[in-house]
Amino acid sequence: MMCGGVGIPEKAQLHVAMLALQFGYAGFHVVSRAALNMGMSKIVFAIYRNVLAFLLLLPFAFFLEKKNRPRLTWSFAVQFFLLAVVGITANQGFYLLGLEHTSPTFASAIQNSVPAITFLLATLLRIETVRLDRKDGISKVAGTVLCVCGATVITLYKGPTIYSPTSSTSPAALQAVPAVLAAADGGNGKSWTLGCIFLIGHCLSWASWLVLQAPVLKRYPARLSVTCYQCFFGVLQFLAIAAVWERDAQRWHVNTGAELFSVFYAGMVASGIAFAVQIWCIDKGGPVFVAVYQPVQTLVVAIVASVALGEEFYLGGIIGAVMIIIGLYFVLWGKNEEAKFAKSAAALRPSPPVAAENREKIVKSSLGQPLLQSAENV
Repeated sequence: MMCGGVGIPEKAQLHVAMLALQFGYAGFHVVSRAALNMGMSKIVFAIYRNVLAFLLLLPFAFFLEKKNRPRLTWSFAVQFFLLAVVGITANQGFYLLGLEHTSPTFASAIQNSVPAITFLLATLLRIETVRLDRKDGISKVAGTVLCVCGATVITLYKGPTIYSPTSSTSPAALQAVPAVLAAADGGNGKSWTLGCIFLIGHCLSWASWLVLQAPVLKRYPARLSVTCYQCFFGVLQFLAIAAVWERDAQRWHVNTGAELFSVFYAGMVASGIAFAVQIWCIDKGGPVFVAVYQPVQTLVVAIVASVALGEEFYLGGIIGAVMIIIGLYFVLWGKNEEAKFAKSAAALRPSPPVAAENREKIVKSSLGQPLLQSAENV
């Protein structure tokens, strides 16, 4: 629905969807770490997660996009397979490997490099336009930098205590403190450097996936179907890995209700619903719009850890939160100004004159290829 030609309802939906997505992913950090702590195989966890996501999205993709889904060709199949390699297999694999050696809060914080990487890739591929000689371009760059810096401050700067839910910090709360502030979590066979390398690989994969999906969606504008194909190929790729690394049948068992909940949350919320929402937001708002909301996740993790786990809230969290909010405003304001500039430039651009004798020919020729034109301009 459009309101007065401005499209305010759709913009509001995009913002609400991205905020809800960050809350869902914030819970996923905790759930995933719980699954690893319970001894679940990382590969098996990823397979079950993507199978559930595929089964959840399949009926919606089949019935809702039955009439407007383009025909699946070998070219599209190869593109979906490669998107699955980047966005599912590498993305989820690196994340679980990194999370095993670090902590949920640190994993959430390091993901804030995703907006900067996405912004750079989208600019290099000319998906995102940056005009540093205009205020909208400067605003987008400054906002992205502020978002990344704000989330980094939350993780690295402790400062004095602003909020203390309990008089004494419990062991559970200590485990939720950012690992750079809690050196006690450095043992237990963990390699912090290796974990950071895996998480950087996860961020590179995620940013590449956000950017590479945009041109694919223009040629194949069936978002749920694209997600289903990626989940399907992701399962096949993880099964191929499991055939080498997970041959013990005992590793495939789900032994407790907590493990079952972790798998269902990861599959239904963090994969099925999140993938569908995220791919819709990429299609409507662009990859940078989606990536710039990533720092909100760190803020949510910090708040949840404070309220639910009894973690103290420090001045660094307040400063980082303010920087994130200001950064988001700068980026969104810049994109809004860029849209206004493009609309005004298009309105001022004179249309080429068309001779009367050629109008009938143009109308007839345009009717000859309606599907080709619509497919290219989605």
